Amino acid sequence: MAANGDVHYDRAKEVKQFDELKIGVKGLVDSGITTIPRFFLHPPEVISDLKKPTNQTSSHSIPVISLSGERSSVVDQIRRAAAEFGFFQIIDHGISADVLDRAVAAIKTFNEQPIEVKARHYRRDNETGVAFSTNFDLYHSKAASWRDTLQVRLGPTPAEFDKIPEECRREVMEWDREMVKLGETLMGMMCEGLGLDAGRLKELTCLEGRVMASHYYPYCPQPELTMGLTSHTDPGMLTVVLQNQVSGLQVKQDGAWLDLKPEPGALIVNVGDLFQITSNDEYKSVEHRVVGNPYREARVSIAIFFNPSTRDSLFGPLPELISEEKPAEYKTFTYGEFMKRFFNKELDGKSLINFYKLSS
Repeated sequence: MAANGDVHYDRAKEVKQFDELKIGVKGLVDSGITTIPRFFLHPPEVISDLKKPTNQTSSHSIPVISLSGERSSVVDQIRRAAAEFGFFQIIDHGISADVLDRAVAAIKTFNEQPIEVKARHYRRDNETGVAFSTNFDLYHSKAASWRDTLQVRLGPTPAEFDKIPEECRREVMEWDREMVKLGETLMGMMCEGLGLDAGRLKELTCLEGRVMASHYYPYCPQPELTMGLTSHTDPGMLTVVLQNQVSGLQVKQDGAWLDLKPEPGALIVNVGDLFQITSNDEYKSVEHRVVGNPYREARVSIAIFFNPSTRDSLFGPLPELISEEKPAEYKTFTYGEFMKRFFNKELDGKSLINFYKLSS
């Protein structure tokens, strides 16, 4: 049966034709389209709540935490945010506004290059550590989402430097250096919040397996019919996101979608599935999404995913967090198996973490 209930519609063929053009959604916008291609249309159950107002009250807003406070106080704020919301924003993180601005501007510059320049980087394999494409799950998902992504492997084996687009090469490396320092600080505080040694996740190589995914969400002529990024949780340990001042990110709390409004100079931090598992449900990964962009200015985000560096490593709830009163909530698995399962499916809520949940 073809997609959208039409036996004559060949979705696979249309997706392949689009992908082979190597123009991305930005290329579609530049062509002057006023209606989006059919394979970007999301089903009613996905987009039915896009027009509903967000019931955002002070008790449900995503916490903004200053890292400049007394350490025990900051650790406690982060612990509560990671346990209750799974998301928080940080300010006073020690990274200058110039560095933030340079990173965003460089990614924006790359995406706004002529199509023929970007097409040289457009690919779905990641052999060089650098890949530019529209939706990593384009061929698996029920509907495509309105964004283009430049992905760069930062560790443990970095991408070939000259394969990173020249327009953002130095800025990507600069951003990675800042993220290594900040990542160690954040993981240390989050470990302390669990009563663990500050270096526990570093011992598990969770600072080493870094990947950057920079998303570019151009103007969408029919944002009410598609998504920028479908609802999902991040699979890894921890994610740190830099975004420009164009809104669109939403976080699910108590069944409602809350707008995470851009805070000047702030970075977004969210717990990944692997951290929820290793913390034995003390911290939680939370569903989030990005709505289609109705604004003429593009939304830009740069996510750094912190992951273990070895695929053969075994993961599950940390022994220190298991007790008779709090038994293990998840089975043990290899990190490689975990990520293979993630990439062989479309982005869809919390199905990955639920697969490893032990039945009660």
